[in-house]
Amino acid sequence: QAVVCYVLPVRDFLRDFHWQALSHTPTSLHINQTQHCKLLPGLVSSQAQLCRSNLELMQTIIAAAREVKKTCQKTFADMRWNCSSIEIPSDSSRYRPDLDRGTRESAFVYALSAAAISHTIAQACTSGDLRLCSCGPIPGEIPEPGYRWGGCADNLHYGLVMGSKFSDAPMKMKKAGSHANKLMHLHNSEVGRQALRDALVMKCKCHGVSGSCSIRTCWRGLQDLKDIAIDLKTKYLSATKVVHRPMGTRKQLVPKDIDIRPVRENELVYLQSSPDFCTKNDKLGSVGTQDRQCNKTSIGSDSCDMMCCGRGYNPYTEKLVERCHCKYHWCCYVTCKKCERIVERYVCK
Repeated sequence: QAVVCYVLPVRDFLRDFHWQALSHTPTSLHINQTQHCKLLPGLVSSQAQLCRSNLELMQTIIAAAREVKKTCQKTFADMRWNCSSIEIPSDSSRYRPDLDRGTRESAFVYALSAAAISHTIAQACTSGDLRLCSCGPIPGEIPEPGYRWGGCADNLHYGLVMGSKFSDAPMKMKKAGSHANKLMHLHNSEVGRQALRDALVMKCKCHGVSGSCSIRTCWRGLQDLKDIAIDLKTKYLSATKVVHRPMGTRKQLVPKDIDIRPVRENELVYLQSSPDFCTKNDKLGSVGTQDRQCNKTSIGSDSCDMMCCGRGYNPYTEKLVERCHCKYHWCCYVTCKKCERIVERYVCK
C-alpha cells in the first residue's frame, strides 16, 4: 500500500504561531487516525492532545481556518491592508511582521479567528458533523403567541468551550512570546467570541395553509460569519492603542492616551502602530498597493486617491460576457442571449 507524505511548514509558535496555519493543510488529508495529528503544522502540545482525543473536531477546525482566510480577505478587499498577510509566503514558514507585531491588523485576525472556530464548531453540532454534540438548548422563555420553539439551534455553548480551548492554547503557554502580546491576543480573541454571542438571533420558519404563516417554528441560530466580520471590522477601525504597565500588583493593558479607564471588554486593542501599507516593506509586513484595483468614482477607502496613496493609476479595458435578453417560457425554463460589453477598470501605479 502506497504511503502519502505531506510536507508542511514548520512554524516557530513561540513567536508567531497561529492556528490559521491549518488552512494550508492539504484538502486530501482527512484526519481520521491519531498519527494524522503529527502532520498538522505547528500544534502546541495541548492542541495535539485535543486532536488525538477528538479527531472529527480537527476536520471542523481546519475548515474554520480556511473560512477565516476567505472571510478576512473579502471583508478587507476595499482597503489598503487587504488581509493578504494571512497568507504564509511560499518561500517562508512565517507570517509577515504585521501580524506578529501586535498591530490592529493582528487584533482583527485574532478576533475573527476566535469567532470563526467557535462559529464553525457550533454549526457542525447542528448539522450532525460532530457526534460529541447535538442541537443547542431550547430557550427557557415562552415565545409570543403564534410562535413556538423547535428546529435545531446552533450549539453556541459547545462551540465557545471547544473553540477557546483550542485557539487560546498557544497564548497560555509559559514560553509563548511577550506577556503584553499574550494579553493582547487573549483579549482580542474574547472580543471575537463576544461578537459571536451577539450574533445569536432568533430564526423562524412559517407554517400554515397556503403560506399564511399562522404559526412560526423558531430556534436560536448564528448569523453568517461575514456579518460578524463586518461587526469586527467596525471595531478594528475604532481599535484602542494600549500600553503594558503596572496596575496594582501586576502589569495590565491600559489605553495609551486615556489611561484613566480600563480597557473595555468589547473593544479591540493593539500595541504597535501600523504602516500606511502604501508601499512594499517586508520588514513591516506591507505588500503595498501597486497594481491593486481601485474605484475611480468612489469616495471611500477603495477610491483611487486613497488606494493608490496619491501615486496615480492606470486605466485598462476589459471585455465582459453576460447573459442578457432573457425570456421565460411556459413551462418552465428560461432562455438568454450572450451580450458583450467593454468596461474600464483602474489599477494603482
